[in-house]
Amino acid sequence: DYGEAAKSFRKAAEQGDVDAQTDLGNMYVEGWGVTKDYGEAVKWYRKAAEKGFDRAQTSIGIMFRDGKGVPKDYGEAVKWYRKAAEQGRVEAQCELGFIYHLGEGVTKDDVEAVKWLRKAAEQGNAQAQTNLGVMYRDGMGVTKDEIEALAWFSIAAASGYEYAFKERTALEQRLGQQMSLLAQQRSKEILKKIEIAKAKVRP
Repeated sequence: DYGEAAKSFRKAAEQGDVDAQTDLGNMYVEGWGVTKDYGEAVKWYRKAAEKGFDRAQTSIGIMFRDGKGVPKDYGEAVKWYRKAAEQGRVEAQCELGFIYHLGEGVTKDDVEAVKWLRKAAEQGNAQAQTNLGVMYRDGMGVTKDEIEALAWFSIAAASGYEYAFKERTALEQRLGQQMSLLAQQRSKEILKKIEIAKAKVRP
C-alpha cells in the first residue's frame, strides 16, 4: 500500500532520516501514495543531499538536469553529481561522465568524461561500460583502441545491455575473428582486475 508507505516515510523523514527523505522524494516524483509533486520531491531530496547522502545528491542532480521542480540548471546538476560521484555513487559517476562528454554545465572535457565513466564501468554499470567502449572506439579522451572498445562492449553485452550488444556485433564484424579473440582475452583481464579491486574493498 503506497499510501501507508508514504505516511511511514514521512514520519521518519520529518525526524531527519536521510533514507526516508530520499524515498519520500521518490514517491513524489512517481506519484506513489501521494499526488505527484516535483517541487515537494526536490524539497525532500535537498534535505538528505545537504547532509551528504549520495543517493539524494544523485536524485537532486537529475531534477536539476531535467528541470523538474527547479529551473533546469546543468551547473547545479554537476555540483550534486560530483558530491555523490566522489563518494562512489555509480549512477552519479555515469551521469558526470555523460555531462563532461556533452559539455553541459561544464567545459567539454573527454579526459574527465573517461575518468568518471571508467569509475562507473569498473563498478559494473553497463551503460558506462558501453560509453567507455565508444570513447575507446572513437579515440575521445583516450588513445583510440578498438580492442579495448570491443572488450568493454562485450562486458556490457554480457549483462544484457542491448545497445552494447549492437555495438559489439558491429565492431566484431569490422575487426574480424583474430582481433575479436584478442578483445575477448582483454575483457577477461578487465573483469579479473575488477574482481580483485572489489575483493580489496570488502570488509
